[in-house]
Amino acid sequence: MLQIDKKSPLPIYYQIESYLKQQIDDGFLQPGDLIPSEREFSETYDVSRMTVRQAIKNLVNDGYLDRQKGRGTFVATNKISMTLSGLTSFTEEIKHRGMRPYSRLLSFQTIPAPYKVSRRLSVALDTPVYEMKRLRLADEQVLALETAYIPVSLLPELTKEDATGSIYEYAEQAGLHLKNATQTLEARSAGEEEAELLTIEPGAPVLLIDQRTYLDSGDMFEYSRSLFRGDAYSFTVAMERS
Repeated sequence: MLQIDKKSPLPIYYQIESYLKQQIDDGFLQPGDLIPSEREFSETYDVSRMTVRQAIKNLVNDGYLDRQKGRGTFVATNKISMTLSGLTSFTEEIKHRGMRPYSRLLSFQTIPAPYKVSRRLSVALDTPVYEMKRLRLADEQVLALETAYIPVSLLPELTKEDATGSIYEYAEQAGLHLKNATQTLEARSAGEEEAELLTIEPGAPVLLIDQRTYLDSGDMFEYSRSLFRGDAYSFTVAMERS
């Protein structure tokens, strides 16, 4: 039971934060457990909701808690660790970890490539390209928001149904040979719309990955921008000294 010492030089929010952190570290609170609401904490320990909110915010930022809009605050599950070596799809990565991958298609349309997309794909301006916006999930947990662009000429029969699965697998079954990809990683904060889709708080940390995927012919296959939840993902980079 939490004992708050209002005469202590330690701030009350810090006492709450330390207590919850210890409960998690000692295993009394397990990944996925729902913690009491700010109101319940406030009424139980006779402290302000602003004080409780500060403690919870700090624990969310430190990766101990996961605040889900409309559901409450939960003990964070273990992060999915992905190694940035080798070209694999999200679907393949999640299956490899014994989890069930799922893509929720937000939009699928053919558009004339705007300037930025045409530059990234190395195609002429206004070239027909697919634009696919997908939420990527593992075991029903939202992990990433992805927007991908592929020249229509490479996969002329691609449908909405195909876009809910692995595009890499579909492309290879269609006779294309994927060879490599380049990635650019950038840390940033989630905007309001992004946060709502990712079921996190606005301003929560996310990792933006810009990726360009190439065919064995050297032609560009795909350009994608993916926002990964900072509280759900960690990345490992394998490096060798030459």
